[in-house]
Amino acid sequence: MRAAARLVAERGAEHVTMQEVAEAAGVGKGTLFRRFGDRDALLLALLDEAEAEFREAYVSGPPPLGPGAPARDRLVAFGCALIERIAAETDLGAALGRQVVHERRHASGTGRAFHRHVSTLLQEAGVDGDHDMLAHALLAFTNFETTDYLHVGCGASVARLQATWADLVRRVTPAGRPASGAG
Repeated sequence: MRAAARLVAERGAEHVTMQEVAEAAGVGKGTLFRRFGDRDALLLALLDEAEAEFREAYVSGPPPLGPGAPARDRLVAFGCALIERIAAETDLGAALGRQVVHERRHASGTGRAFHRHVSTLLQEAGVDGDHDMLAHALLAFTNFETTDYLHVGCGASVARLQATWADLVRRVTPAGRPASGAG
């Protein structure tokens, strides 16, 4: 994992092969494939590590991202932080996530954690509806494909994307719910 992380940091995830990781780690390529299965699984393992600090911030960090703020405010803060990270050229989590196919990324530990967090906050905010599907719909706005297209392809600023996220959250969630400590 350290060898792979070093290579990704030096050259970018899109330029790192399993052969190069095996050589840098001093193991056979077969060992790497037996441990991870394929390149995507290795990148997902690195992604989970890279996302640990962000996960800590939204699970137990200070409000409004962490507990102690109303669920609606936490949801706004979560999406805004996620958009900022996706747009940042130096964010390792974003760089790794872009290299993994959409389906595997969303089924990963990180993808499931994001979904669970948004779904839980929707429920805590008192949203009437299918929290699971609404979480998928909201998170679709923050996936790499959408955010990259809007930010890079259409020239939408990070501030505009964040304002749109906040507007979506306001439209989906009722105002005035008390602060919640879960999430």
